[in-house]
Amino acid sequence: MYILLALVGACTLGIAAHYMIGGRELRGVALTPAMATALAALFYTGMQWLGVGEDSIWLWLASIVGSVAVAAGLTVAIVASRRRSDASARAALGI
Repeated sequence: MYILLALVGACTLGIAAHYMIGGRELRGVALTPAMATALAALFYTGMQWLGVGEDSIWLWLASIVGSVAVAAGLTVAIVASRRRSDASARAALGI
């Protein structure tokens, strides 16, 4: 049940990250929160399998803050890739 706390926390911070990162018009509104939530589930489950207990701060930091940081980095990379792709498409079309 504690995994739900990590997922809700990561999703909430993912929503905040979506609005803090520029280029919102180049990506979907659910991209960053969805990535943060999925990564939080992976980090939490992986650390549980490695034997990290629910009372460890590292489990919570990795699953909430770490997943949001990775999702934010991926979002920045996706926006940069989209901008490059759009620029090359405009150049190819002569716009």
